[in-house]
Amino acid sequence: MNRVFGTIREQIDTVFRRDPAARSVLEIILCYPGFHAVLLHRMAHRFYNAGWFTVARVISQFSRAVTGIEIHPGARIGRRFFIDHGMGVVIGETSEIGDDVLLYQGVTLGGTGKDTGKRHPTIGNGVVIGTGAKILGNIRIGDHVKVGAGSVVVRPVPDHSTVVGVPGRVVGGADAGFEPLEHGKLPDPEGQAIDELSRRVNQLESMLQALLDEKISTKR
Repeated sequence: MNRVFGTIREQIDTVFRRDPAARSVLEIILCYPGFHAVLLHRMAHRFYNAGWFTVARVISQFSRAVTGIEIHPGARIGRRFFIDHGMGVVIGETSEIGDDVLLYQGVTLGGTGKDTGKRHPTIGNGVVIGTGAKILGNIRIGDHVKVGAGSVVVRPVPDHSTVVGVPGRVVGGADAGFEPLEHGKLPDPEGQAIDELSRRVNQLESMLQALLDEKISTKR
């Protein structure tokens, strides 16, 4: 029983640490679907490990109906895991998630539809995964990685990296300590490439216009 209350206390502390909008313990207990989903998953996972697969799935489906968050009871999740908002989060059966991981709404930890056995991602410690990001397949996302909103990651990511885009590409490093994901300051490699292409086109147009002006002046 002490272990159960300790788990609940740690989860409440995690919400306070990660979400500045949390004002009271009662508010967290009554109003945070991510809090409910994680605790229900802990229960379902115990039944799953004991071989009570149907009971585990019933608990996970109840959690899905109540919270909008779907976590397969087979998924292995570390300590101080937090799902912010949470609606539309999907975590597959063979997913493994380390400690101090933060997920925003709409995140999918899924498979590619081609593999058997271990077919879902392994997420390291201290990872932040932005809104709507999809991490697919049996790949490892290293410790202290930040995944930008809307990214689709299908290849392994090394520790201390920042990943953005479709498909996801490493565009920089990330601090070892937990820092919130600043979506507005993430690099935009596609936008940078387009800006560079526009700059080059403008240069070529200027050069071409100069050549045409020189040719016209010569004819005169």
